[in-house]
Amino acid sequence: MEELKEELKGQADKHTEEKATCKKEREEWLEEKKRLGSWRVRCLDSEKKLNAKLANLETDFDELKEKHDGLERKLEDLKGQIIQEHINGFQKGLRQAAFFHNDIDVSDARFDVNKDVVGGQLVNEANSNLEEEVEKLAEETLAEEVVVDTGAVAVARGNLENI
Repeated sequence: MEELKEELKGQADKHTEEKATCKKEREEWLEEKKRLGSWRVRCLDSEKKLNAKLANLETDFDELKEKHDGLERKLEDLKGQIIQEHINGFQKGLRQAAFFHNDIDVSDARFDVNKDVVGGQLVNEANSNLEEEVEKLAEETLAEEVVVDTGAVAVARGNLENI
């Protein structure tokens, strides 16, 4: 009987240990559940905030796109107005030329807003590169200045020899 008592006492102690272990594990699981529950709440809150920010950004994007489109249309209108003002200015210049010089026919097709005088010649701007023409003219002018300077040096030398 004593053996049975010892065996039952051993089983009771084992059962008490298992019960304590189970209780400890249950407490750990409950804490983990609380932690995960709060983490889930934080995630859901973050998701709500993110969705709200996304909606705000989409609204802002739509507003900016509307402004951009409006500004683009306005820019195109202004470009057209600028071109028209240039044409009007050219026509005004033709009218003034006709006023001051009665013998000029301003309806002549040679008066073309797309042409310019470069190097004493009327050239079509579309067919020529204005920068190249200016460089060419500058080189010619520089060459003339060099010839003039060389002549001036020769004259100066002649004057020095006479002294």
